Amino acid sequence: MSLNKASIIEAIAADAKISKADAKRALDAFVTSTTKALKKGERVALVGFGTFSITKRAARKGRNPQTGKEIKIAAKKVVKFKAGADLQNKVK
Repeated sequence: MSLNKASIIEAIAADAKISKADAKRALDAFVTSTTKALKKGERVALVGFGTFSITKRAARKGRNPQTGKEIKIAAKKVVKFKAGADLQNKVK
């Protein structure tokens, strides 16, 4: 079983005793705020849950698995998530 956006909205609405529309707006605001902060290079830390940050992945050489031909993979920024201690303990 996995959660998708709709099921997360339902869970937020039920737990917070708010409407699904309000829960959707809250989740969308969280995603938007987090995205903006990460684009600026900032870290987003939720104490007890975890930290979102950006790391740089260096350019490197790879291989096309179909042809075996060497290709260049460009450098890029990637989002990294490190779970907080509380989350790790609850998941165990």
